[in-house]
Amino acid sequence: MAEKTALEDSISTCKKIEQNISDAAELIEMGEAEGDEGIIQETEESLVKTQELARKATLEALLSGEADKNDAYLEIHAGAGGTEAQDWSEMLLRMYMRWAEKHGFKVEYLEASEGEEAGIKSSIIKISGHNAYGWLKTESGVHRLVRISPFDANARRHTSFGSVWVYPVIDDSIKIDINPADCKIDTYRSSGAGGQHVNKTESAVRITHIPTGVVVSCQTQRSQFQNKDVAWSMLRARLYEIELKKKEEKIKSIEDSKSDIGWGYQIRSYVLCPYQLVKDLRTNAETSDTKGVLDGDIDLFLEASLASRIESNV
Repeated sequence: MAEKTALEDSISTCKKIEQNISDAAELIEMGEAEGDEGIIQETEESLVKTQELARKATLEALLSGEADKNDAYLEIHAGAGGTEAQDWSEMLLRMYMRWAEKHGFKVEYLEASEGEEAGIKSSIIKISGHNAYGWLKTESGVHRLVRISPFDANARRHTSFGSVWVYPVIDDSIKIDINPADCKIDTYRSSGAGGQHVNKTESAVRITHIPTGVVVSCQTQRSQFQNKDVAWSMLRARLYEIELKKKEEKIKSIEDSKSDIGWGYQIRSYVLCPYQLVKDLRTNAETSDTKGVLDGDIDLFLEASLASRIESNV
């Protein structure tokens, strides 16, 4: 029923755009015939709104993958470089959280490993909202920062790396069989934010899927049982995402899987010094508004990478 409604909405939107253009053409012709500049100007303004409606409809069409409508897990890991890289990873986390808030998505912490002096070594969050995975799925890769380090007493320029990986949250209707014998389960004490329960018991859970090497962990729930339940859900999602990529690659190689994402695979550079520029290395989309980007204004890059992904399939 939901799919039917979405299809009906798309058809309705297309008909509305077509009708708006037809009406505008008639009004402009009428205005020119009567010499009425007011009608022409008003119609041109309505065409701008129709253009925006068409742009939004195009974006919705880009989000038509099997799991695009799902919520998303987003992982961030600091690269080599100690405090500098860990601070950059925390900046990336803030960027995605601000983006999610601006789009009305819900953000939930699942796991975090804090840096020794500042920032984070790694973090996992869940972003919930319609098409969350669809919007973020092309963000997996290495993000590079160039800036004057606030941790360097000599104010030298540093380059830091952080990796991002996005995979879909899957519901119970999708069956992923996991052999418990293929998994190693470890418990440990939680660290970081989490209230009075943190650090008092070994409630945090880490599950390693030995055949694939996939590792998931959760520490934010109040009990070991709850953390284990969330971790199993995350593992199912990770294995599902791997199968989803295999299916896509049989049709065409669209995007590298996680095993291909190394520190040399950079998808975007954020340069704060000696000039201000954020540039996506896959699509060449760029902006000098570095502050806006780090505050979550990343739709320019998301839209460009989604469009590029579709074009590569045509």
